[in-house]
Amino acid sequence: MRSDPLHNGINAAPQRALLKALGLCDAEIGKPLIGVVSSKNDIVPGHMNLDKIVEAVKQGVSLAGGVPIVFPAIAVCDGLAMGHVGMKYSLVSRELIADSTEAMAIAHPFDGLVLVAACDKNVPGLLMAAARLNIPSIVISGGAMLAGHFEGKRVSYSNISEAVSAFRTGRITPIQFKDLEEKACPSCGSCSGMFTANSMNCLSEVLGMALPGNGTIPAVYSARLRLAKESGMKIMDLVRDDIKPRDIMTEGAFMNALAMDMALGCSTNSMLHLPAIAHECGIDLDLSVANEISARTPNLCHLAPAGNHFIEDLDQAGGICAVMAEIAKLGHIRTDLMTVTGKTVGENIAGAKILDTNIIHTVDAPIAPEGGIAVLKGNLAPEGSVVKRSAVAPEMMSHKGRARVFDCEEDALNAIYGGKIVAGDVVVIRYEGPKGGPGMREMLNPTSAIMGSGLGSSVALITDGRFSGATRGAAIGHVSPEAAVGGPIALVEEGDTISIDIPTGSIRVEVSDEVLATRRAAWKPRAPRVTTGYLARYAKLVSSGCTGAVLS
Repeated sequence: MRSDPLHNGINAAPQRALLKALGLCDAEIGKPLIGVVSSKNDIVPGHMNLDKIVEAVKQGVSLAGGVPIVFPAIAVCDGLAMGHVGMKYSLVSRELIADSTEAMAIAHPFDGLVLVAACDKNVPGLLMAAARLNIPSIVISGGAMLAGHFEGKRVSYSNISEAVSAFRTGRITPIQFKDLEEKACPSCGSCSGMFTANSMNCLSEVLGMALPGNGTIPAVYSARLRLAKESGMKIMDLVRDDIKPRDIMTEGAFMNALAMDMALGCSTNSMLHLPAIAHECGIDLDLSVANEISARTPNLCHLAPAGNHFIEDLDQAGGICAVMAEIAKLGHIRTDLMTVTGKTVGENIAGAKILDTNIIHTVDAPIAPEGGIAVLKGNLAPEGSVVKRSAVAPEMMSHKGRARVFDCEEDALNAIYGGKIVAGDVVVIRYEGPKGGPGMREMLNPTSAIMGSGLGSSVALITDGRFSGATRGAAIGHVSPEAAVGGPIALVEEGDTISIDIPTGSIRVEVSDEVLATRRAAWKPRAPRVTTGYLARYAKLVSSGCTGAVLS
């Protein structure tokens, strides 16, 4: 066993003494030691129930003959970090989570890991660690938040985000605003729509790294606790059979994840996280295949923010297994791949069916014939950019407008709130990429301000930053190369015409190559915004958004 240096033989007596100092007895020492990576903290709503999940995992490990040992992982709440300097630390926390888990799991050689995750960067960070360590591992998330209820409609975090602008512009009253604030987020769990956290929880199930139900069972359901116990028991099977993450997260598994990403209408942040996880598996996940997969994979689900359904609805309609089984009818899912159940994908989804075609559409009657995400390229984004196509109004699928250029999120937001952005404009927010931010902040506040001001069907926003899963509208992020390294987005000037054509995957600034060359010759790199601490080190090492913003 990997844990032999802690308990096996005469030379391990000092280690055994320390294990006994923990309270472990001889009957426990020598059994498989299972690291339970707890993301529990008291600041993230998606994590406030993780103490119960961890306790259930520990019970499951013990029931199956292992010894659970808990250690922590950090987590940043994107919603709480939104709109201020704290958001610079959101994406970068993914690397801290992966690195610290690596350190703990090697310094104390566990035989297996149960990764108790929940929110945006926590899930991919722990999956990256699992791939890097390549010891038997399983993911169990804290589950989704329930939808709120407001004026006879169900609502979520995205509604209160958009309500800020609606209130500022007099479109809702102070009483309505306060009432919505009280009701938008009614329970613990990851925010209730197909935002980034739930996208990654669903995709961890698709990748084969979590048990069926992980992506959709709500946080407050007792079924979530039972799933946690089952995950604790299942890790013992994985240890016994030596089934490791890279046995599961193969290239085929990532192709499955991209297909399901399109079918579910996941957050654009998945286009950062899937390549980063693949990178740790030694797989180069070229996102140029995304449009090819999208072209043949119909969009079957329209969850918030794109539609009026929520994760709890997806769960009741059959969950991820039902969607996978439906997409498998088209031959777009590899069903022969191993998963943490010890069974193949095909065995896991056998018998799964759609229970409500209003929530999960069939391949014969999809919401759209193509997937929920598109990659756009052109002279403005030679390496690519990403848009959540399923959340774009039909009239904005093709758009041409005047560039309104801002070098940070705050300036753009002030212009929107100040009424300086009008129908037809294309808001450009640059120097917010992985290096330039640094940290690639989410631009939820500007997109919510556009939607809340009633401009969602007439104004587009492009950025070398990224977007929250709660974003909807013609919001195009991850523009690469980013402005900080001299990407074409740095050369756009106020008043330029920008053309966006999502159906053809095109994004262009209508300026001649000669003019762009002249501007490039005059362009000078900007001084770093942050020169000390972790962010400064991150900015020096991080790669392009189109490759997952991984550290070199």
